[in-house]
Amino acid sequence: MGMTVAEKILARAAGLSEVTPGMVVEPAVDIAMSHENSALVMNQFFEIFEGTGLEPTVWDPGKVAIIFDHRVPAETAKTATNQKKIREFVAQQGITKFHDVRGDEGGICHQIMAETGYVLPGMVVIGADSHTSSHGCMGAMAIGVGATDMSGVWALGRMVNVEVPPTIKVVADGEFKPGVGAKDLILYVIGMISAEGANFRVIEFHGRAIRNMPISGRFVLCNMSVEAGATCGIVPADDETFKYLREEACAAGPFVAVAPDADAVYEKTIEIDVGRLEPQVARPHTVDNVVPVGEVEGTRIDQVVIGSCTNGRLDDLEVAAAVLRGHKLPAHTRMLVFPASWRIWAEAQRRGYLGDLAAAGAVIMNPGCGCCLGVHQGALGDGEVALATTNRNFKGRMGNPTASVYLASPLTAAVSALRGEITDPRKGA
Repeated sequence: MGMTVAEKILARAAGLSEVTPGMVVEPAVDIAMSHENSALVMNQFFEIFEGTGLEPTVWDPGKVAIIFDHRVPAETAKTATNQKKIREFVAQQGITKFHDVRGDEGGICHQIMAETGYVLPGMVVIGADSHTSSHGCMGAMAIGVGATDMSGVWALGRMVNVEVPPTIKVVADGEFKPGVGAKDLILYVIGMISAEGANFRVIEFHGRAIRNMPISGRFVLCNMSVEAGATCGIVPADDETFKYLREEACAAGPFVAVAPDADAVYEKTIEIDVGRLEPQVARPHTVDNVVPVGEVEGTRIDQVVIGSCTNGRLDDLEVAAAVLRGHKLPAHTRMLVFPASWRIWAEAQRRGYLGDLAAAGAVIMNPGCGCCLGVHQGALGDGEVALATTNRNFKGRMGNPTASVYLASPLTAAVSALRGEITDPRKGA
């Protein structure tokens, strides 16, 4: 029987010739990533070795990546102390893939993993963050786990009792119309199948619209697959993947793509003509509460956020800068811009994007998770409304349970920012 991409990757990692959905396997891990929650992982990691007489040692320090991004710079003494403990652990363990609070190599963990070439096609990537699914854009199997599972990976180098998930196939054909793109596609899919429609499943993306999509767009699809409950999203690696790895990530080849078999078995197939899509918006307070932008047009907005691990790449900033260039934000609307990494920040600055955004009234933030999760920078006031390019809009997600968050593409967000209200981007600024 043929296998999907996820099944092939898990079979290889588990040392098996084939796997099928429902099988329980113990796949070896190619790279394990965590951020500031490494402090919690460390505590559980040390507990594993208690009473054994063994020195607590990670299985392979070259395969562990730790990246500060959620609270940078540290906003409290508690955070600063936890980061200090992690630095000491990194030095003691000899972990080399460490990205501290620095302006030359820092950024959001998922972006750093991609742009540094840490993730390659066919890998099993484990991350102590739910949006680890992002790395499916590189043709990898990328799974988000909790601190307990991650501490076990640090110790053993493999996952235990992993049930092989079924796979949903999404085929996106056709060509996007102006004003519509990857963010609109994934919001449409989540709205179609619901926030639980892919629970404990893989979403595998295919079709002409996907093949013509750059890595930045594929990143959005895989990043937000988890919002439909998916274990991960995967875009099979192709020439576009290899181009990114060579030119952007400066990774050394050769690269080997993992493709599904012609007779691979999918739980179901969803076919979408992207040429029929309109710009999409997720309304408060769930990501699957998705409607065409026209249904919420005119909603007054207090804050616009462009950036995050979902839409903080260079082309996202380029789109926003093109809209705002030469204009001013209305007095009642503020904008925060969070590039996904310092590399992107620097290039956006060199090209003038950040200057254009700042001149329009936007506040340019340091790369990081910022207000996306509501614990550091950019919290909303009581009753305020935000339009964001981030990935979640749950109550309290931006730090205030009385506020409301809408989700949209960078283009929709930028055009809406200039109007001070949610606006169909096809109407222009």
